[in-house]
Amino acid sequence: MTSGLALTFALGAAFGYGVGSVLQAVGARRGASTLRALGHPLYLAGLACDTLAWLASLVALQKLPVYAVQSVTAGSLAVTVVVARIVLGARLRRRDTGAILLTVAALTVISLAAGPEPPVTASTALRVGLAGAAVLTAIAGLAALRVARPIVAATLAGLAWGITALCARALTAPPDPLGHPGVAAWELLKEPVTWGLVVSGVAGTVLYAHALRHGQVGPVTAVLWAVEIVVPSVAGVLLLGDGVRAGWLPWAVLATLTTVAAAIVLAGAPGTADTAAADDHTPG
Repeated sequence: MTSGLALTFALGAAFGYGVGSVLQAVGARRGASTLRALGHPLYLAGLACDTLAWLASLVALQKLPVYAVQSVTAGSLAVTVVVARIVLGARLRRRDTGAILLTVAALTVISLAAGPEPPVTASTALRVGLAGAAVLTAIAGLAALRVARPIVAATLAGLAWGITALCARALTAPPDPLGHPGVAAWELLKEPVTWGLVVSGVAGTVLYAHALRHGQVGPVTAVLWAVEIVVPSVAGVLLLGDGVRAGWLPWAVLATLTTVAAAIVLAGAPGTADTAAADDHTPG
């Protein structure tokens, strides 16, 4: 797979997450109760978009550095705000428009700075360490659900999803999975980062839902994306050898920080608030 195709998968993930949020919001509003909202066709379509987006991001992480994929998927906030403006009639502030334009510019720079990466050859110690970090984050998350403030839960959610990205980057895809599905499944099951990916993914989802239920959408989402972009991006460079094209390092750093700043602005946009409620529909 070429780096251009991997970037297409990352952009598809951002688009899928953004559209999925709006579909879930519309489906939730049309449901007479929480359970009926969960079964509404539009809500289910939104969940399908989220699932496909997640899978697309995993594919992108096989070829692109973590900082590139995390920054591109953060662009889903821009997609959400724009689609919510069209579908839900959400207000678009002037600073939201500026943040969207900055996001597009920053992602363009990141796509140019991120050169094609060879497959990661992570040591056994690193793979076990990532799985252990996922478990420790999940344990900390369980404690946060009981006693901590929503911002702490959002921070741990961002960390958990960041670990998910690192596990996906460190995971070596089995050879010929379609030709030998049984062998491929066994190879994945005995791989520590596979379990780290699952544990951290579930923990991040639960923690983010908890943070949204008990906190304000803007601050919670802003903290989530800031942690989810910065922490795994730095770890990817230091631990997994993610690189930048020669001469592009300052621009890549600036573009990544710009993406974080734009995500913080868009986290407080009316369109984000209108759609985040859909993430809070759990039985009970």
